[in-house]
Amino acid sequence: MTYVGLSQVIVKNLSTGTRVVLKSHYGYEIDEVKIMGRDRYLVAHTSETLLLGDLGSNRLSEVAWQGSGGNEKFFFENETVCMVFNAGELTLVEYGNNEILGSVRTEFMNPHLISVRLNERRQRGVDDNKKLAYLIDIKTIAIVDLAGGYNLGTVSHDSKIDWLELNETGRKLLFRDKKLRLNLFDIESGIKTTVLSFCSYVQWVPGSDVVVAQNRGNLCVWYNIDSPERVTMFPLRGDVVDLERTNGKTEVIVTEGVNTVSYTLDEGLIEFGTAIDDGDYHRATAFLETLEMCAETEAMWKTLSKLSLEARQLHIAERCFAALGDASKARFLNETNKIADSISKECGGDGTEHYQVKARLAMLDKNYKLAEMYYLEQNAIDEVMEMYQELHMWDDCIAVAEAKGHPELDNLRRSYYSWLMETNQNEKAGEVKESEGDYMGAVNLYLKAGLPAKAAWLAMSRDELLASSDVINRITAALIKGEFYERAGDLFEKIKNNQRALDCYRKGSAFRKAVELARVAFPSEVVKLEEAWGDYLVQQKQMDAAINHYIESGCSSKAVEAAIGARQWKKALHIVELQEDRSSAKYYLKIAQHYASIQEFEVAERLFVKGDHIKDAIDMYTQAGRWEQAHKLAVKCMTQDEVSSLYISRAYELEKEGKYKEAERLFVTVSEPDLAITMYKKNRMYDDTIRLVARHHKDLLQETHIHLAKELEVEGRFQEAEYHYIEGQDWKAAVNMYGTNDMWEEAYRVSKGHGPASAHKQVAYLWAKNLGGEAAVKLLNKFGLLEMAIDFSAENRSFDFAFELARLSMKEKIPQIHLKNAMFLEDEGKFNEAEVEFIKAGKPKEAVMMYIHIQDWSGAQRVAEAHDPDSMADVLVGQAKSCFEQKDFQKAEAFLLRAQRPELAIKYYKDAEMWSDAMRICKEYLPNKLGLLQEEYEKEAAKKGKRGVEGMVEQAREWEQSGEYARAVDCYLKVKDSSNAALLEKCWMKAAELSIKFLSREKAIDVVQTVGPRLVQLRKYSAAAELYLNLDLIKEAVDAFIEGEEWNKAKRVAKELDPRLEGYVDQCYKEHLKNQGKVDSLVGVDVMAALDMYVERGQWEKCIDTASKQNFKVLHKYIALYATHLIKEGEAEKVLSLYAQHGAPANPQNFNIYKRLFLELMSLHDRDSAEAYRMWADLRDFLHLLCENLTKSSEANSPAHEDFEQMLVISHYYATRSAAKGIDQLSALAAKLSISLLRHTEFIPADKAFYEAGLVAKAVGWENMAFIFLNRFLDLADGIDEGTLDALDHTDFQDTDIPFEVPLPSKLHISVEKREEIRDWVLTVSMDQRVEQVLPRDERDTYEASLVAANTGIRSLPCIITGYPVLRSKIDFKRPGMAANKDDWNKFLMATKTTHSPECQDVLKFIAHWCGGLPSAGYSFQ
Repeated sequence: MTYVGLSQVIVKNLSTGTRVVLKSHYGYEIDEVKIMGRDRYLVAHTSETLLLGDLGSNRLSEVAWQGSGGNEKFFFENETVCMVFNAGELTLVEYGNNEILGSVRTEFMNPHLISVRLNERRQRGVDDNKKLAYLIDIKTIAIVDLAGGYNLGTVSHDSKIDWLELNETGRKLLFRDKKLRLNLFDIESGIKTTVLSFCSYVQWVPGSDVVVAQNRGNLCVWYNIDSPERVTMFPLRGDVVDLERTNGKTEVIVTEGVNTVSYTLDEGLIEFGTAIDDGDYHRATAFLETLEMCAETEAMWKTLSKLSLEARQLHIAERCFAALGDASKARFLNETNKIADSISKECGGDGTEHYQVKARLAMLDKNYKLAEMYYLEQNAIDEVMEMYQELHMWDDCIAVAEAKGHPELDNLRRSYYSWLMETNQNEKAGEVKESEGDYMGAVNLYLKAGLPAKAAWLAMSRDELLASSDVINRITAALIKGEFYERAGDLFEKIKNNQRALDCYRKGSAFRKAVELARVAFPSEVVKLEEAWGDYLVQQKQMDAAINHYIESGCSSKAVEAAIGARQWKKALHIVELQEDRSSAKYYLKIAQHYASIQEFEVAERLFVKGDHIKDAIDMYTQAGRWEQAHKLAVKCMTQDEVSSLYISRAYELEKEGKYKEAERLFVTVSEPDLAITMYKKNRMYDDTIRLVARHHKDLLQETHIHLAKELEVEGRFQEAEYHYIEGQDWKAAVNMYGTNDMWEEAYRVSKGHGPASAHKQVAYLWAKNLGGEAAVKLLNKFGLLEMAIDFSAENRSFDFAFELARLSMKEKIPQIHLKNAMFLEDEGKFNEAEVEFIKAGKPKEAVMMYIHIQDWSGAQRVAEAHDPDSMADVLVGQAKSCFEQKDFQKAEAFLLRAQRPELAIKYYKDAEMWSDAMRICKEYLPNKLGLLQEEYEKEAAKKGKRGVEGMVEQAREWEQSGEYARAVDCYLKVKDSSNAALLEKCWMKAAELSIKFLSREKAIDVVQTVGPRLVQLRKYSAAAELYLNLDLIKEAVDAFIEGEEWNKAKRVAKELDPRLEGYVDQCYKEHLKNQGKVDSLVGVDVMAALDMYVERGQWEKCIDTASKQNFKVLHKYIALYATHLIKEGEAEKVLSLYAQHGAPANPQNFNIYKRLFLELMSLHDRDSAEAYRMWADLRDFLHLLCENLTKSSEANSPAHEDFEQMLVISHYYATRSAAKGIDQLSALAAKLSISLLRHTEFIPADKAFYEAGLVAKAVGWENMAFIFLNRFLDLADGIDEGTLDALDHTDFQDTDIPFEVPLPSKLHISVEKREEIRDWVLTVSMDQRVEQVLPRDERDTYEASLVAANTGIRSLPCIITGYPVLRSKIDFKRPGMAANKDDWNKFLMATKTTHSPECQDVLKFIAHWCGGLPSAGYSFQ
């Protein structure tokens, strides 16, 4: 390669000398040039383009290309196009073209899965033929027209595709799948055909559409691929490896073993296909004339005939039909050719374009309308009519004559009719008569033609024929004779002869029409007809259709049998289960057997059981291998022994058949797992044996593993035995097995893998011991265990092996082995031999100690003097110890002093409790340890209890008498005897006195602070306090008195000596009273604390009673707490009585309590009766008092004040309603009050308000309002269930003062049963349509209970008695804004006077108080 410039390179082929100039047309710099693909193709990159070239044809391409890092893959299998793969995209570049030919997405880069054909064989009418076939996925092929840029088709296959190739013209696609099936796809028709199975080789013959393939031992050749069923086959012995076509000869190369054989194909047949493709039909004809007629030749003649006709080469087509033996077509074409030739001679030009020729060709193609069109275009009417007459197509002929107004039209019709009669075409003649309006003649001809049905149709359509009984009789007689019963029935029905119509329908099995007629005319016959219909359908084997008819006729048994016959088992089962009698139970068996056959065992079992065929159900389960289900059933109808016997015998049979798993299931099902275990063990199936033991005898699992392991060991199956030993957690047995059989490596492996940390070392040791000598040393060195092995041998008394190892490898270990040997001999009692070994080991002292141990003093002294003089002291000590044991204290003391061990003498004296001798020796030889010895003595005395205490006291007195006051004090303090409190007090007081008298103040304070708490524990509070006071410890003295609950003494001491402590004493006294629960006493000390204690204890009555004796503020603080508690407990009525008793202060802190109280009372159930008056009156009076207090406070006219005023109005309405409910004549007032309360649903639970309003409206007969209110209640109830009121429809309450936005109640006010009663009433009313869903209106054209006028917005005052708006006739009260409707007021006054109701009197009394007095004409309470 020679770089002429940055964008130009000369590439020279050294073998051929040819040169190619590679140049970027865009002037980009060429980065690199690669020679690829058998040194024929060039690939070069620039920054923006890709250059590709074919050195053979000297064609170069440069296409735009974005750099991809050199990751492209190039394929050069096709000589005209380069395939470039990059990142899942296939790009095709045609050599010599600077545009990308095409680009598609595919993941399959194998060239065998991509086929490209670019103008390889020219075709007529096709200038640019460029096709691509590739895989979209492994089962889908896409075919693309690269020239047009569109998709030609997609082939979806059911298996993976491993090869595909287009033919050279791109019209056919061959592909093969993984199952070696060869398929052909015709791209134009979209038809896919499987042409060969077991295809191992396939190829298109170059330059033709011939296909060569191999199928096992056959060579298959398709010379005409348009007829894929026409295949030529040759037997083969080898495999096809190649296909060669050179010098007009095509050969298939086959390898047969080591030989290569060629099979020559019929070049003539190949040439025929080529000639066809080239459009050279003369050459194709000449070639075919040389061939003998056979299947392949016949197919080629047919192809040529078709193509030649399409190409208007009529002489060739004539020859083809002659060759095929189609004389008629050949003669017709011969005549056509003569016409064309004569026209060509007369007029010149192409005679095939003449209308006569074109019309004849259309006739040949049976396209007579097209032929007619050609004739009529030339106005050759006679020729068209002649054509139709020759073809006996008289209708078309007459149609043309009619259309063109031909003068011979009537003659034609007569000729047509005559011809029909001559040829006995009576039916056609009848149709002619019918078309002419001669219906009687038509009927006669139809009957003559033996077509009574057609005559019947005509008669039914013409009233004049129906009127003729003769015609009808003749037609019906012919119909019945011809057994056209259904048509006869239609005709009879048309003339209203229902009985004969029904008979004919029945005879003709036209049951649908018979049933329809019977339903109208003969209802009693319907059931019989339905049964007969079913029988007919069964005869026709239409079982499924018969079922419903049997059901309709009430023939259940037949319906079941039909359903079974139709294999509609579900329907059969449904019918059987609907039958109440036992007769249908016999069908359960058949149905159950079906469900058993399709393995729906549960259904089958149910049916077997229903039909009392439990045994069959058991057999079904046993045959299906479902032994558990079979067992459940068997238990129901067999004894346990019978079940067990059945299952065990069956299991033994299965065992003989080798079906061990099935046998196991049977054994287990009858609770005989041991038999299954025995079976597996007998058949040496140890894994299954273990599995069953683990499941059924877990406690025997390890034992079983060991047992199996031993058996396997005996059989020499060591690996299996090892597994079971390990599973049995006896790894030692596995090691022992391998060791016994000299398999030490396996033993070592097992011990290392399964034993504890040091186990493998022991095995290595045993292995080495088994080897002995140098081999043992090498092995132990290999494992790094040599020293350990020597030590281990010595420890385990294998001294010979230890000495052997030490001598060979570690001589420095020999003394240690001697020492261990000596110790072993000592243990064995061989003292003389042990002495020798100790000395050899360099340990003479050990020999001395040995003799001391056995009290052989002479031997010990001898060895010590000879070998270790330093050990003499040990000998003397040993002798001394022996003397102490023999109570020879003086001799023992002498030995120890001689050995210079006085401390041992002291120890021995202490052990013997000879403290005086111990102290004597200590004073004389170890005076510095005397104090420690004294302390030890004191501790020992303390341990000895009373006797020790007495000794301790005695010792303290001795210290006191000797002037050792500090020691005396310590000794007194150490006295502890819980059984003698007096002694303890005396000793501790003595210690305190001595410390105060003789010791420093600091020491005295320490002692007193030690003694004081002790005295307090002894309940000697005064004594403790006096000690504290002696040292001016005032606080401690006070605490002592407090501890003793001597409060007066504590108060006096604090007052006289430290007044600052008085408050402390008082606080402690309060805490004491609190802790003791003496609340009544605490009241006199700290009333607030006492009240808090009452609250904590829940003693609310005492708390309130005590608080009431305090100021108003304290009282209402605790009333608020009590009220909060009661509200939480759901005792709202108690809260009301509490505030009614103690008043309602206008404290903002209490507002939430008041509101909560109001809401709780509003939510109470069953409070809408006259009996609830007292509660509502109390609530009204409480709220009235509260509002009066608010008016006088800073909260006057605040939002809270307004809320409470609203609550007062609501409670007044409730109280007034309760009073009115006790009097029948005031029921309308009670209803109005309930309705008025609806405008206050922001305070009252909405569902409760509408429920109560609806009920009272219903009770007084106001059904419109009752319906609307109760309907609203149901909507609210549904909203409560759903948790939202967003879906409420407010249409009914538009232009009213009933609020839309109300709080969502937490739960429904009434029970679900009552709600359903309301729902039923509302539905009943709505269905009856006796009410209008409209609220009543008044003179304002506004809802009568609304305070606000809909049109003007003017707000009226509410009536003090009913809550309804006060409009015209009203009564005013002294308090502004208070009024009443005169009628309602007078009605209430009259009822109160006549009934003397105390509740109504109370209402009037409240109104007088609330409204500033009653009107002058009002009611008197006196």
